[in-house]
Amino acid sequence: MRCVICHCEPQRNHRGKLVGKVNCKNMKQDCPVPACPRATLLPGHCCHTCPKGPSEKSPALRFDTLEYFQEKEDDLDKPYNDRSYLSSEGLARDDARTEFVALLTSGPEPWHPTSSAVAKARFTLLRSSLLFSISYERLGRPSRVRFSDPEGNVLFEHPVQKSAAPEDGMLCGMWRTVSKANVQLLRREQLRVSLITRAQPSGEVHGHILKHRALFAETFGAILTSSNPLHLGAGGMAMLTLSDTENNLHFILMARGLLEPGARESPWVPLKVRIMHQGQTLREVHANITVEDPDFAEVLSDLSAQELQWLVQGQLRIVAETEGRHARQLAGTIATRRSCDTIQSVLCGADALLPTKTGAVGSAKLALHENGTLEYQVQVVGTASEVVGITLETKPRRKSKRNILFDMTPSYKDGLAWGAWQSPSARDAHMLLQNELFLNVATKDWAEGELRGQIISLPYSGLLARYTEMPVALAGQLVSPPVPSGAGGHAWLSLDEHCHLHYEISVAGLGRPSDGTVSAHIQGVAELGEMGTRPHQHKRLLKGFYSTEAQGVVKDLDADLLQHLAQGTAFLQVSTKAHPNGEMRGRVHIPNQCHAGGTRLAPGESLGQAELSESTKTRDLEQLKKDPNSCFFEGQHRAHGTRWAPDYDKKCSICSCQKRTVICDPILCQPLNCTHQVHPEELCCPICEEKKTEQEELKLERARDSSEGCYFDGDKTWRGSGTRWHPVVPPFGLIKCAICTCKGTTGEVHCEKVQCPRLTCANPVRASPSDCCKQCPAPERSVPELADSMQADAPRACRFGRRWYLNNESWHPSVPPFGEMKCILCWCVSGETHCQRQECPPSACASSATRDNPCCAKCRALDAPSDTREKVQDAKVESRSH
Repeated sequence: MRCVICHCEPQRNHRGKLVGKVNCKNMKQDCPVPACPRATLLPGHCCHTCPKGPSEKSPALRFDTLEYFQEKEDDLDKPYNDRSYLSSEGLARDDARTEFVALLTSGPEPWHPTSSAVAKARFTLLRSSLLFSISYERLGRPSRVRFSDPEGNVLFEHPVQKSAAPEDGMLCGMWRTVSKANVQLLRREQLRVSLITRAQPSGEVHGHILKHRALFAETFGAILTSSNPLHLGAGGMAMLTLSDTENNLHFILMARGLLEPGARESPWVPLKVRIMHQGQTLREVHANITVEDPDFAEVLSDLSAQELQWLVQGQLRIVAETEGRHARQLAGTIATRRSCDTIQSVLCGADALLPTKTGAVGSAKLALHENGTLEYQVQVVGTASEVVGITLETKPRRKSKRNILFDMTPSYKDGLAWGAWQSPSARDAHMLLQNELFLNVATKDWAEGELRGQIISLPYSGLLARYTEMPVALAGQLVSPPVPSGAGGHAWLSLDEHCHLHYEISVAGLGRPSDGTVSAHIQGVAELGEMGTRPHQHKRLLKGFYSTEAQGVVKDLDADLLQHLAQGTAFLQVSTKAHPNGEMRGRVHIPNQCHAGGTRLAPGESLGQAELSESTKTRDLEQLKKDPNSCFFEGQHRAHGTRWAPDYDKKCSICSCQKRTVICDPILCQPLNCTHQVHPEELCCPICEEKKTEQEELKLERARDSSEGCYFDGDKTWRGSGTRWHPVVPPFGLIKCAICTCKGTTGEVHCEKVQCPRLTCANPVRASPSDCCKQCPAPERSVPELADSMQADAPRACRFGRRWYLNNESWHPSVPPFGEMKCILCWCVSGETHCQRQECPPSACASSATRDNPCCAKCRALDAPSDTREKVQDAKVESRSH
């Protein structure tokens, strides 16, 4: 809606909470009166403007030509800001999600082309991960995708897997945890991407990653290659979309190599763009371009029904050619947008036109092929009555009027509808890729629909199971006993060659806050467990839900759960505050021969093959030795981030590698909530005896099932309202210098630093290394013997960490992984190390220099309350520095 301007106004709801309200107004009446007699309305603009000279052509056209929504001045009284579904525009303008594009051709600057290959790359910056889908032509399969900065320094390389793409001629990948500095380079359009091949190890095709407002509207696209293979380095891409209501086709053409460097007979070069079908020209557009700005945008109006049919079937070609002595031509086939994302839908009762709560669920996966065929698979679980209709629909124009595009019911059998829609229109394909279509499941008891779900493109995650199999359906009817819920979900799970479990879960209908805000509190918890009479015997918490998706990797599944996965007796469930024993569940079957600890010998694997894996381990060890962040401990190299039990204490110690530094801590046993405890020899801590009384079982279940409890992500445990405990913070373990409390009314966990008592003795000591507070030592009865006779005649030195310090020497301690603690001062007194945090007295806080000193905690505490995370970190630092 080009003539509508919206702004966000803050206001308070009936609870006094600050929320935002969107106000929109028509700005067409504010357009200035044109000074020329023949003003024109440019595509994508609201106001008429005077024609400009050729020198002022391109910038506005390049970015403002695509028409996203038609003008609807007559309907402006309708609340268009109340869309209940997720549109592609909303996805594109989400702060956590940004789209980028790159055209990759041969020949970096200066111009030295070596190939006629061309690639088009789409990027999505999703929080701190950069996802990419790259389609290419005239190129052998690349081995790596390389990202570099403006100076050519390599920032990241992604190795290409053979099976990590839904179709040939595509690459899919992800750059995880992109640093803030690299994100800034990306947003400033200074990142460069290259495709590495065996023939060109320095990169066969290259391109700069750019923002482009056409990206979120693109539903059709084309890669353009040179008609003359001898014209190396030439290539282009086109991004196309349909208008919202009219049959107008908008396109933007980006090209390289159409104009040779030095071909400057005139500042403007004529360009002709044709849309063709089987050699016949359907549309022709003429324009002028320059070497500095070879991009071109145009609108083709009033496409016929036949042209639209050819468009969606991939039968149209776009040809761009220059005229004159240095004439060149680029051409490519227009097809539906190619992507590594998965088109899927979760159907639930809460999203039905008349909401239901039957505990049923639908799960769908769809694929739109380049010839326009839409392949679909829809599974339905747990409906209250017989399924009588499965339909593909648009959003209803009126509440009582559903708009059905395609009926999948004839292909439905035994809970699964499977088939292909051979003839969707270009408009249907456009709406599908814009997240504007829905699936509806009607049953005998619910004629208008028991289940409904929006079809959404799920961003690429690296999980290859998406391409080969249907997800596990999660339904309330599969919980034991069944739960009549309006929510539903589905999940993809797989085990890799290291026996690590990869999972990705999508849910719908979990409930939305009444005030329309996005909840920052946990909505549900994903769990993996075993089916049977004792469902809580073997259960593993995976991750909490703060939105509609959760994904992760579990690297240390126990042998029992791995066996249940192999036998198909495992389940995945999502538990919520309202249903802590599970609101939806699905059966998981992953055939495997895995064992605890991540080892596996696949069926048919010979001993010779096992020996080959040893040689692989040797190569991995050599790589580990070269890693600057790896650790060497007890004769072994360890990777950064790994954890293990040391040889000197296999039972009651745990070590971790943190950037070349090994940190070993004793295992601290947590208090058990049972009366009958046993202490197995192989374990460090006692455990509850399995034969609990029925009252104890009931008590534990009530504590877990209480809707007034809290879920703490540190030790992944539910706590009852009012419970107080010391938090567990991986990889540091139990933090005794902090105490957490469960606020039952809000479900929030509040943690604060433990306040140690003031001591009167001069040299307080810590009775145990794990204690938070020091205490005065017991009075000595006799003079202790000197530990080192060589130092008997002189003041003894102190050892702190791996270094020795002389008597009376002071230093700032270094605490991995935080580095040097400049606010803590340690000193050596006759072989004993004393450390103290710098604290400024309140009297000194009047000085601005003192108050701004980051080490003056008391001054900062007077200005503002410290954050919970700072308190916990202070507790960790002090406990380790002392």
